[in-house]
Amino acid sequence: MRIYQHFSIIGFCNTYLVAQDGGGDAMIIDPGHVDIELINLIENNKFKLKSILLTHRHASHTEGVKTLLKIYNPTIYAAAISIYEYPVTIVRDREILDICGLSVEIIHVPGHSLDSMAYKIDHALFSGDTLFCGRIGSTTGYMEKAVLIQSIYQRLMSLDENILLFPGHGTPSKLRIERMFNNDLMQLGPIETERERWRETE
Repeated sequence: MRIYQHFSIIGFCNTYLVAQDGGGDAMIIDPGHVDIELINLIENNKFKLKSILLTHRHASHTEGVKTLLKIYNPTIYAAAISIYEYPVTIVRDREILDICGLSVEIIHVPGHSLDSMAYKIDHALFSGDTLFCGRIGSTTGYMEKAVLIQSIYQRLMSLDENILLFPGHGTPSKLRIERMFNNDLMQLGPIETERERWRETE
């Protein structure tokens, strides 16, 4: 599997182009901003863009969909019913889909948003805005943060520690590194600890 990371200063977001080693069909994960550099990456490698995977529907991860659909005819995969009125193939938790000849495991990780999904492809985890290098995703309140922490511990930290982490923002990492050094997870602790803190303030 080949993974190309494309960083855009607009939204400071990561977009990932993923394909098999032999080339051919390819997918894009979270096209927040599409520029000529990303288009050249597709065209110069002679990839056929067949799929777009969205970790959630926030604009910083979906804005480029409109540009891509003017050039290509990919299938959009997301938990949302539609994206900018474009039809979507809805993904569901624990599904394993064959996309561009690669096995894609769908992992629901709510908290940052209700529709937040992570995609596990081989030994790579595309986590969107749920888990970053050194921190967790933002939330709108205490309950959402509690849900996100629980989701990360139960759904992501239970995976193989050698899996590479490709977040929606920031640098790539590895689950083992996040288990050991993620500042937010170390400070917040498991969900049981959060519940105890909540009870103490009542």
